[in-house]
Amino acid sequence: MRSTCLVAAATLVVGLVRGQGAVEDWHPPTTGDANHGYLPHTGKGIQLNDTVHALGVALNIDEEVATNLFGFAITTNPEPNATEFSLENLGRHNVLEHDASLSRADFAITGDSVSFNRTVYDETRSYWKTDTITVQQAADARLARYTTSQATNPDYSMSSLGDQFSAGESVAYLFILGDIATQTAPRKFVEYLFENEKLPTEVGWKRSDHVFTWENLQTGIQMIYNATGTTAEAMQKMRRREIHGGSLRY
Repeated sequence: MRSTCLVAAATLVVGLVRGQGAVEDWHPPTTGDANHGYLPHTGKGIQLNDTVHALGVALNIDEEVATNLFGFAITTNPEPNATEFSLENLGRHNVLEHDASLSRADFAITGDSVSFNRTVYDETRSYWKTDTITVQQAADARLARYTTSQATNPDYSMSSLGDQFSAGESVAYLFILGDIATQTAPRKFVEYLFENEKLPTEVGWKRSDHVFTWENLQTGIQMIYNATGTTAEAMQKMRRREIHGGSLRY
């Protein structure tokens, strides 16, 4: 299951949550499982209170952000009028899952947009050029993945919503693994998370004392856009063919 999950911007770890949970409760997942002890290890039946509790306890994400993310997450459940979701639901192609991932191949290329892909990740990682990842480096890595995906995937598409979620993923690893005040993150923390699908406590990370808010998320997304340096017209071209396949594309 993808390490930047629990939906978009808050997405940092597969399986954050129900019950008390703890970073040291991590277990290697199988298909659809949660990694840490915050969520049920099965990764199924995740409800609003689970999501709010998990993101708050594990990552200090506030209730407004967690509630909004839960609202997006339940759209991945194919059952009508769903009130819960599973981690496996989140991997459904072109609902919230999207092309140009930072560490997963496009579904149209491999048929697997959930498993870690070393080639894709290495492209992303090549833009993290210093020990501290900056907004500019994160924006450059994200743009490179857009460009590669667009050039190699004949079915490439990206909606405006998916584009915002993609930017939010970069904000998440910068602000939640790093420092909101400096808008940077230690590269060793980010690499550890992506490569191990595990919170990077073993290399020195600890939960921030700063509560991550909706305003932090929106500010960070705008910073990624500003640092990208592409025109609105260019970004619109990168989101071409967004209509087919559903109105929610991530």
